[in-house]
Amino acid sequence: MTRTEITALINRCPVIGDLVELKETIWFNPGVTSLEAGLPYVGLDAEDIADASRRLQRFAPYLAGAFPETAASAGIIESPLVAIPAMHSVLEQRYGQPIAGKLWLKKDSHLPVSGSIKARGGIYEVLTHAEKLATQAGLLSPDDDYSKLSGAKFRAFFSQYRIAVGSTGNLGLSIGIMSARLGFHVTVHMSADARAWKKAKLREHGVDVVEYEQDYGVAVAQGRKAAQGDSRCFFIDDENSRTLFLGYSVAGERLKAQFQQQGVVVDRDHPLFVYLPCGVGGGPGGVAFGLKMAFGDDVHCLFAEPTHSPCMLLGMSSGLHDAISVQDIGIDNLTAADGLAVGRASGFVGRAMERLIDGCYTLDDQTMYDLLGWLDEAENIRLEPSALAGMAGPQRVCADGAWQQMHLLTAQQMKNSTHLVWATGGGMVPPQEMAQYLEKRRR
Repeated sequence: MTRTEITALINRCPVIGDLVELKETIWFNPGVTSLEAGLPYVGLDAEDIADASRRLQRFAPYLAGAFPETAASAGIIESPLVAIPAMHSVLEQRYGQPIAGKLWLKKDSHLPVSGSIKARGGIYEVLTHAEKLATQAGLLSPDDDYSKLSGAKFRAFFSQYRIAVGSTGNLGLSIGIMSARLGFHVTVHMSADARAWKKAKLREHGVDVVEYEQDYGVAVAQGRKAAQGDSRCFFIDDENSRTLFLGYSVAGERLKAQFQQQGVVVDRDHPLFVYLPCGVGGGPGGVAFGLKMAFGDDVHCLFAEPTHSPCMLLGMSSGLHDAISVQDIGIDNLTAADGLAVGRASGFVGRAMERLIDGCYTLDDQTMYDLLGWLDEAENIRLEPSALAGMAGPQRVCADGAWQQMHLLTAQQMKNSTHLVWATGGGMVPPQEMAQYLEKRRR
């Protein structure tokens, strides 16, 4: 874009001026509406989520055997929900802003198999593809015991096929590990910002890793191109996949059950605020969809992005979605939050969820490092930098009385509220890598 075009865009949408200046900012969505009004634009419904849930249940016996770490949960890949009152106090002290309500952490950072939120969507899409191939070949039916998928016959069958994906790291881990375990030949196209330890772990599992010096967009484009023309290669498209989206969405009903077990009430008088780190948008978009289906208009979802990679905020606020990238307005897309280093948002997610997302905000890398260190000290929980993006949300929502008033949220409702930070990754970070993160915080 030319300087004149950028200026015109800023005049139309002033928050983009803050993005260009790399300021930490928040944008509350003026177009957010009710679930009933927004749902038709998603193109999916409760039955689609239920179908995804049933599929994961069918695969549970196989997963329990293939990944012993899931045996305790009978093959269901799910993460803990924990209260973090000490971190609640730290945030209030550090920012000088009271946070009405209680603060919780959803530890997708510690999901089995791949240690990130991508274990939801990525693994689900691989399983869906495997089920389709095996069913079409007459090897599998929905009534079967899916533990038989671990047999040599199935590994030999899947070895005839390839799976490819472009990734900044965590999606590649989940798809690579799951695909290789089933027997597929799998290639992960990794962007320059992907961590070396993630590439090494993939190779340990027998995954082909192709590295690029460019960012996420180039890795995806090259992966898609490499898969074209090969009828036996399935490319998993993080930007446009409804299957990935549905894999994430199952989290809504599962969280609802966890809240019920913990005695946490969510209704009009007890609103829920959820803060989701956002890269291309598939993970947070799918989870937000599942949350809206589970809690309706009593849940408010916000996406969190680095100041150097605010692609979803840019796409949604401008209304241009995937027709604009952060590079178009002069932002470099370079951030320590490798999982969020995306320059162009998913057009599918942006358009599907633009009426159901309450807003987006940005934070700089040093803020993520600070939050990482504070959480370690306060709660002895260690996450990767990108997973801390959500932690900057509660104080911003609680500080904006005008937004609360616009949504008719009273002081008593805010006092009764629940703030949930979605921790998207970090459970598998090597100790030496985590030590470097903590050292950057101390600096």
